[in-house]
Amino acid sequence: MHMATTKNQGLTAAAVTQRVQAGAVNTTMTPLTRSVSQIIAGNTFTLFNLVNVVLGALIFTTGSYTNLLFLGVAIVNTAIGTFQEIRAKRQLDSLTILNQAKARVRRDGKEATIPQDQIVVDDVVLIRRGDQISVDGTVIVDTHVEIDESPLTGEPNAITKAPGDQLLSGSFVVAGNSEMRVTHVGNQTFAAKLALEAKSERESTSQLLATINRIIQVLTWILIPLGVALFAVSMFRRGDYNRAILTTSAAVIGMIPEGLVLLTNVALAVSSLHLAKKRVLVRSLTAIEALARVDTICLDKTGTITSGKLKLIDTIATSTHTKAEVDQVAAAIIYALNDDNETALAIKAAMPQPKFWTTTETVPFSSARKWSGASFSDGNSYFIGAPEFTFPNGLPTAAAAIVKNAAQKGLRVLVVGKSAGLTNPLPDPELFGLITIADELRPTAIETLGFFAKQDVDLKVISGDNPVTVANVARQAQIAGADRYVNMATIPANADFHALMRDYTVFGRVTPEQKRSLIAAYQEDNHTVAMTGDGVNDVLAMRQADCSIAMASGADAASAIADFVLLDSNFDAMTGVLNEGRRVINNIESVASLYLIKTMYSAALAAIFIFLNMDYPIVPIYLTPVSAVAVAIPSFFLTLEPNFARVTGQFLQKVMTYAAPASLAIVLYTLGLTWLEYLWHIPFNTTGTLVVFMIGCVSYNVLFRVSRPFNRYKFGMVVIVGVALFGVFFVVNPLFSLVNLWDWRWFLLYAPLAVSTVPVYLLLQEFLGRRILAKINWRH
Repeated sequence: MHMATTKNQGLTAAAVTQRVQAGAVNTTMTPLTRSVSQIIAGNTFTLFNLVNVVLGALIFTTGSYTNLLFLGVAIVNTAIGTFQEIRAKRQLDSLTILNQAKARVRRDGKEATIPQDQIVVDDVVLIRRGDQISVDGTVIVDTHVEIDESPLTGEPNAITKAPGDQLLSGSFVVAGNSEMRVTHVGNQTFAAKLALEAKSERESTSQLLATINRIIQVLTWILIPLGVALFAVSMFRRGDYNRAILTTSAAVIGMIPEGLVLLTNVALAVSSLHLAKKRVLVRSLTAIEALARVDTICLDKTGTITSGKLKLIDTIATSTHTKAEVDQVAAAIIYALNDDNETALAIKAAMPQPKFWTTTETVPFSSARKWSGASFSDGNSYFIGAPEFTFPNGLPTAAAAIVKNAAQKGLRVLVVGKSAGLTNPLPDPELFGLITIADELRPTAIETLGFFAKQDVDLKVISGDNPVTVANVARQAQIAGADRYVNMATIPANADFHALMRDYTVFGRVTPEQKRSLIAAYQEDNHTVAMTGDGVNDVLAMRQADCSIAMASGADAASAIADFVLLDSNFDAMTGVLNEGRRVINNIESVASLYLIKTMYSAALAAIFIFLNMDYPIVPIYLTPVSAVAVAIPSFFLTLEPNFARVTGQFLQKVMTYAAPASLAIVLYTLGLTWLEYLWHIPFNTTGTLVVFMIGCVSYNVLFRVSRPFNRYKFGMVVIVGVALFGVFFVVNPLFSLVNLWDWRWFLLYAPLAVSTVPVYLLLQEFLGRRILAKINWRH
């Protein structure tokens, strides 16, 4: 039997050791990244790698071993992807360990901070506002604490817990402090039994990966039957097994966009590594894409625009009370609550703890109530909070004028008073005085927020503070539209939140539920919304947003569900995050067309040659160098290029306007050269070489187009690729079984055709790409 715990002392060291040995210890948090074995398996055991292996085996039976060179490209691509992802994993895992929330426990009569995976059954865990509960337990002290169990139950209303009540892992402390005795840890917790739903990430949807996967699904249904049909027809017409295998393999290999999915995953993993070096923890790779598509960022004033460090400016008493009395009441409430939020710390720093005040009841601050209070042994109850929520019918004229004047200066105003009880709304509130508090603007706020404005990202400020105060801070930060503000305390529940988000920039006195509703309304208007926050009151909105950003110094609840955690709590890092996301997505969208050209013309040619009495003119060895030099190598370099334009979400449209004209051009050149082979009795190897040469020329045209605008780096890369292609066809051509193109007879044929690829591609892109394909809605 386990040794018992006492409420005041907690477990002894011996009791902890006993429980650890018995396995009654919390399990390590689920890692945010795949394991090394999962990474290797995920990059190796893919459908297309399987197809490559099967084709390789079939080609091996022909004895034409040089045609197996395409396997080298697949192996290198897989190796690069695996290496980059493992490298990114190690960096992210190290940051995750540093950023994991800690637990405060009482052991041997002393408070200690330990990793969550060291909590044992019967531990006494100290919880406070903003914490996410990591294990199951029961309340053991009689203090007012409110718990948000919405991640578990879907019920957004906070629940007040009393001694003996159960606390479930995954829920959040939204008001008050308390202590709990641990009853279940690890896989025995309620959250674990629900497959960790309490801490599960919002399932991120990647438009880019979804589109690529749709392409792959279509290819899967096309690739195998086309390959079988082409092989059967070739065998039936020629009876040449070796040629049938080699040409069919070339067609099937061409249909595989090898490296496209790999390139996307690697680019996202490398981006997460870059962000990790900037002290930004990325919890989901697809969140990088989501942020890249963001057109609106909703900011919580505290911790983002402002530093979150508060300072008490002044205490103003009413005519019937003294400043000392107001200070004493405010201090008595704050010290009774024993809270450690920034407002409480500012008041504690300015006011000593009053003596001879015995607390009988406390009501901690919550984002919904916007006030806190305490009752004392003399029978009186006092409160401190926001004017609109403590005096819903309005303050006296003189006090209202002070509040308005202070708000216009950007000061936060709290009212201090007495009431007949601590129920909501407060019964018979009596005003004692006002406290003004200043929240300093971040030194780089203007520059950072100005950056987002220049990037066509709209900024909305959503805060629980007075709207005039928030608007003043937004004005200081030079946010466009800062004068358009609204007091959400006056907005009914059935209001048109769509119109509110369209008409206003600053939202004050916003409840957590209203924050969520505002974001949901804007999403319904086809906006991609990011939410930044650092407190419990931001959790619902962060969960609703397309991507969420939390400050590591904020509440555990916010960090636990955020897509990005700013480890240094420096909002300036978001400029790098946005740029990184845009860079990788824009570049992938650009280079994806290079991969899909081969897929499209291979599928088209395979289908056509089933019905032609001619051989498919390409074998695998011909395509390998062109694919590597004109597609794989430059695409990896291009994904590293700066490209910070706003992501429009038109991936398939962009790809089709580049790839479809190029594919059609290649199909036309291939059919023309194959017809000349039949007409002039050109050898098969010569025809194949000429076809692949034209493929190289058209691919180079597309590479030239997608590389624009040029800089020295990209211009140099395009020149090097051109030289490399020349080397493939005119220097090392025997290595790839290509015929000698130095023959002047062939020069008279391929030179004009090579020159013609420029106008032909431009014409096809103009008429097919821009006038037809660009007008199609590719999202449906």
